[in-house]
Amino acid sequence: MKLSTSAASPVTVFPVLYAISSSHMLNDMIQSVIPSIYPLLKTSYSLSFSQIGSITLVFQLTASILQPFVGYFTDKKPFPRALAIGMLFSLFGLISLAFAHDYLMILLSVAFIGMGSSVFHPEASRVAHLAAGYRKGLAQSIFQVGGNFGSAIGPLLAALIVVPLGQSYISSFGILAIIAIFILWKIGIWYQKNLKPKTATLLNKKKALSRKTVIFSIFILLMLMFSKNFYMASMSSYFTFFLIDKFGLSVQQSQIYLFAFLAAVAAGTILGGPIGDKYGRKLVIWVSILGAAPFTLLLPYASLQWTIVLAMLIGLIISSAFSAILVYATELIPGKVGTVAGLFFGLAFGLGGIGSALLGKLADETSIAYVFSVCAFLPLIGVITVFLPNLRKRE
Repeated sequence: MKLSTSAASPVTVFPVLYAISSSHMLNDMIQSVIPSIYPLLKTSYSLSFSQIGSITLVFQLTASILQPFVGYFTDKKPFPRALAIGMLFSLFGLISLAFAHDYLMILLSVAFIGMGSSVFHPEASRVAHLAAGYRKGLAQSIFQVGGNFGSAIGPLLAALIVVPLGQSYISSFGILAIIAIFILWKIGIWYQKNLKPKTATLLNKKKALSRKTVIFSIFILLMLMFSKNFYMASMSSYFTFFLIDKFGLSVQQSQIYLFAFLAAVAAGTILGGPIGDKYGRKLVIWVSILGAAPFTLLLPYASLQWTIVLAMLIGLIISSAFSAILVYATELIPGKVGTVAGLFFGLAFGLGGIGSALLGKLADETSIAYVFSVCAFLPLIGVITVFLPNLRKRE
């Protein structure tokens, strides 16, 4: 793989973007194994929904707590080799999970996978930003869609390999980690050669908004992240259980429908970046979160066919939010790509983990159907997007 194109000009370096997107796909494909095998683990170890939620919580917290620190550190001193090193943590956690024999071992295994993710995302996002040129939204969408495809394909592979053959076959996903390590090592070489001088950062800082406006805008973005990630936690962790409980589907059938939802998420992600570049991030954030509300409100009461259609529409609409929020935040705080990426990726994982744990407890005390009826109202929080400054008009 040859990644020799220079990033010194504002030209978008597509070979690098495709490579980092591919590694994101492999990284998230590995991560998606965790929720995909929940039904298997629940049966094998007699776990409650609260324990299932705790597995997600451990993974998401280890994947989130370190990310802002990694981003802050690499803003000051970039570490190109961290990309490959982080994937080694994920490989170790994956093999450990394949041969875990009790609940504690499962928690430790997913913690290692989470730590690998916490190293990968801030630096990978910086690579995407570095290779973007003027097309920041498109670059972030290309990077994100790789992760979305990985998240969509992972459950399908788990349904075809792990569910029928057993937990030990999780180790077969280690091949993906080894491929990712090779790609990330090559990207690290390009990254090292094409680090931008700090003078560009200093020039960008002159365009920054007032401190009060930035703090208020970040608060709004955090609330929007809460809305999006709590809802996504209900879908990624419990949609299969919802389908099994309401419609009597098998585990494999429910995994296929989860794949359909995640594939729609991947398709929607690639649209958000170019639209944001052309019409502004605020419009994308507004439509992607609030626009999903009518469909989330209908989903708990629909037939099986309409449930799948609504789930795919929700995935298509809501998926562009994160890329738009991340690029919007880097425009609010110029020159801090690693810190911003670490904070928002970490927040995404952390909120997802907390949401999964809380929703699991709620499901134990009520029902899966009740969880989905409550979560349906979360996208209505998107109305607060109106308070964000219009950065496009400012430019």
